Amino acid sequence: MARRAWLRQVPREGRVGLIKNPAEIGAIRQASRLAQQVLEEVGHQLRPGMTTLEIDELAAEAIRTRGAKSAFLGYRGFPRHTCISVNEEVVHGVAGSRRIQFGDIVSVDVGVVYRGFIGDTAATFPVGGCDPGAQRLLEVTQDALMAGIAQARAGHAVEAISKAVQEVVENAGFSVVREFVGHGVGRTVHEEPQVPNFVEPGRRSPRLRAGMTIAIEPMVNAGRRDVRVLNDGWTVVTADGKLSAHFEHTVLVTDGEPEILTCRERTP
Repeated sequence: MARRAWLRQVPREGRVGLIKNPAEIGAIRQASRLAQQVLEEVGHQLRPGMTTLEIDELAAEAIRTRGAKSAFLGYRGFPRHTCISVNEEVVHGVAGSRRIQFGDIVSVDVGVVYRGFIGDTAATFPVGGCDPGAQRLLEVTQDALMAGIAQARAGHAVEAISKAVQEVVENAGFSVVREFVGHGVGRTVHEEPQVPNFVEPGRRSPRLRAGMTIAIEPMVNAGRRDVRVLNDGWTVVTADGKLSAHFEHTVLVTDGEPEILTCRERTP
């Protein structure tokens, strides 16, 4: 689940990333693995004609059977177990009566709580296939995510992640959503630091340290970057009605290569 951006606020010292001990990392690794399993299970079951509420119910059952709970249900009043966002919906889609059609792209954002810790992951799936433009959007968003993850190294500034994501997206002719960003993750859904998908000149960027766990999640629009929130207070859509894609991994910063805790096969 993306965090609203307050990028002009400089995090206070001591709030710039929570360092996890080995036991905590192990717990987040377990929660992340479960989140990844739920996401894959739901993705494999997407079919034309399903309502987004039916998708959410599938995810809820997959979460329950693994002995976990949704990290999103009730969070700041969010009414569903997962965020389901279709086509022009960017993030935080509230599941309901909308039926998905052949050729739609559907973003599923899963957060689970397991033994007090959270795993957070998302992917955008084509329903039965999609047109070349949509496929290109999905590929570029995934590439941007992986480019950002490659920069999630101890000693690097968070801005290195932001720059890598932004360059991949904009070089491909797409745009990065700026109102919502990635974030730290652990005992709560949103921790410091914020992880923007773009560089804001003049903003001080915190340094990453081994033991941080962060959610990196590019939200990429096919058209303009502008978005708006629907009357439900949650669902974010593109202002121009064009497609948007969203991919997310929970990542552990180490003294060497970053570890993708929600690792899964590349999709679609």
